[in-house]
Amino acid sequence: MVTIMAIVTIIGAGMMGSALAFPARENGHEVRLVGTFLDRDIIDACFRENKHPKFNKPFPEGVKYYHVDSICEAMRGADLIIGGVSSFGVDWFGRILTDLIPENIPVLTVTKGLMDTEDGRLLTYPEVWQEQLDKAGKKTSLNAIGGPCTSYELVAHDQTEVAFCGRDMETLKKIKAIMATDYYHISLSTDVVGIESAVALKNGYALGIALTIGLNQKAFGLDSELHFNSQAAIFGQSVKEMYRLLEYQGAGTLNNIAVGAGDLYVTVYGGRTRLVGILLGRGLDIDEAREELNGVTLESLVVAVRVARAVKIAANKGLLNTEDFPLLMHVDEILTKKKEVCIPWESFTFEDNK
Repeated sequence: MVTIMAIVTIIGAGMMGSALAFPARENGHEVRLVGTFLDRDIIDACFRENKHPKFNKPFPEGVKYYHVDSICEAMRGADLIIGGVSSFGVDWFGRILTDLIPENIPVLTVTKGLMDTEDGRLLTYPEVWQEQLDKAGKKTSLNAIGGPCTSYELVAHDQTEVAFCGRDMETLKKIKAIMATDYYHISLSTDVVGIESAVALKNGYALGIALTIGLNQKAFGLDSELHFNSQAAIFGQSVKEMYRLLEYQGAGTLNNIAVGAGDLYVTVYGGRTRLVGILLGRGLDIDEAREELNGVTLESLVVAVRVARAVKIAANKGLLNTEDFPLLMHVDEILTKKKEVCIPWESFTFEDNK
């Protein structure tokens, strides 16, 4: 536990942004939770009940709530700003970074995702935001959170291990001192591309693993017992392909793949991606699955398509081989061409004659 009082402003009252209020406030800091323009109902509920509508547990006593109209007031005097928007709020948060957040306040973002470029590169959201900050001439310290963590389990104090990444280790240590608890354990890394790519890549691959659950339900019935061989096979293939992509980005390290694999595991068992993967495996096409899950944000679909697009461009340039990514290519076909789920099992096998 820390002995100093800090002011922590969280921008974005979604589940993860709201969950981070728990360790920060339980460490004795002043916590200000700001809803985005999409979070008015959530902030209203917080005012009424001191509880996020999707959490079973109230916020620690003393968390302060703000609508987006009062964002400048909420940032006044802050020692740390946490960006808690979803990947669909990337552009909006970029404008907040460049236009409103003072550059002397370190920023820690929890938004996971990747952008692809016309030349086949993959950019993490911190890289995208950093470009905007550089163009604006701002020297904001931009940091990010990666690793396996579901919001409701963080709220429940389940033992959680994540990685904070940023350019400056001393800044990361200060942020860790604010946020670390006896249940929220934080590793530190200056490899922003590696950590953020790993935790973004897992979204598309978690979708691939969930396909097997739907396939088994289709074959054996909705109430059939779970089958784990197929899930494990896809998990292993996912880790291989994720590592190849990290190598492509110059970030293929043991720590990075461990963070990504852990996040992959928790996403398969506890995330929204599981739901859409199951529906696709049962035989729905992507439009039918979207309709079934009306109102659920599906970052996994965006990530999978972007990464596959980048891989194909890189392959045309001779930098990658699409045959090294059979799972990703199949997921892309399911999403963009509405191909029937037919997992290419034999393409996952290998011969290792040392």
